Amino acid sequence: MTRPVLAGLVGRSPDWLKKVESGSRQLNSLPLLLQVARALNVRDLAELTGDGETVPVDAWSDETHHVVPAIRQAMRDAAFPSLSDEPPLSAADLQAKVRRLWVLWHTSPRQRTDVGVRLPVLIQQAHHAIRSHDGVERRLAKAAAGDLYRLVQRLLAHICEPELHALAVERGRALSEDADEPMSLALAAWSSSVSLCASGHYDDAARLADGGTKYLAPMLRGVGQISYQAWGTLGALQIEAAAAHALAGRDGDAQRYLDLAHRTASRMDAGTWHEQSGFEPAGVRIMSVIVTSCLRRHGDAVSQADRIDPTASPSLVRSSRLLLETADAQRHRTDYASAVRSLTAAAEISTEAVALIPWARELADELADSTSGQTHSHATQLAGRLKAVR
Repeated sequence: MTRPVLAGLVGRSPDWLKKVESGSRQLNSLPLLLQVARALNVRDLAELTGDGETVPVDAWSDETHHVVPAIRQAMRDAAFPSLSDEPPLSAADLQAKVRRLWVLWHTSPRQRTDVGVRLPVLIQQAHHAIRSHDGVERRLAKAAAGDLYRLVQRLLAHICEPELHALAVERGRALSEDADEPMSLALAAWSSSVSLCASGHYDDAARLADGGTKYLAPMLRGVGQISYQAWGTLGALQIEAAAAHALAGRDGDAQRYLDLAHRTASRMDAGTWHEQSGFEPAGVRIMSVIVTSCLRRHGDAVSQADRIDPTASPSLVRSSRLLLETADAQRHRTDYASAVRSLTAAAEISTEAVALIPWARELADELADSTSGQTHSHATQLAGRLKAVR
């Protein structure tokens, strides 16, 4: 198979594939690695990665969470709802329901379970509302539905087939474009940038996040008080741009966007936070740790993390991610005992937020293999606990 053919099958350029083959670019996205394996009809990822341990491609073909089938069915049946005889939700009621689920996502230790069981009915209600209204009310219902599909996108990450996740991303973007409402368009740019970053398209992710800020310009130049949603959306875009630049190895650009995010967070009223992204001052400090770790300055990442109180963030997802990233940085420094403690603390905050990230489970396995004595016992128990989450 030629390089252009293989690159085309996985939606990338021949130059990208050449850099992966030569080792000048890392392929650290599991979904993309699986795409390459399936395109080459490789059954064991070890044939691509060079690792000695067998890693069957089929291990990712099964469901990894029990909420996925009902969500998948609701998304497939969205055009043919069973709610036609029920009165439609108003756009305001739909938006309120979506916002409450976003808050639940950030504040529940079982976010995928607690949110996932509520999504199928709300997906149907959202499409029913869109069809039942017209004019401004319909546009507002579409904007609310776009926010809903951004939550679906977030929930489905790592736990379903790539096609279903991509459908959620695309629906969120399309609904926001149809709504043609500035905040909704900016949030669509943010969520699309998150998806691009997760699949290794760092340059496109950074460009899209930066471009998404233009939709907010009229609101940020307005007279009077600017809403925390506007500041939070701007900050979320800046944070995502910082992450994309860091993953691409561009230290200066990553720090520049982090500085912008810190300034944006300082403009938000005390106690307010952005429901969709979890953006607020503590979240920016957490993101600084992640960016520093992405730039492979693991010692600095650990030092920064030591100065942050994980409970300062209202988002349990953010808090657990801070400790997860700290554990990974400590593992890179071969401080395995500290890494086990940090990973255990992350799982204590939210086992689902940790266990359903593939590289987090791999980290737990590696720590179990790299330790001895009581630390090994704790790491082994933790690895088993994470694998049990479905």
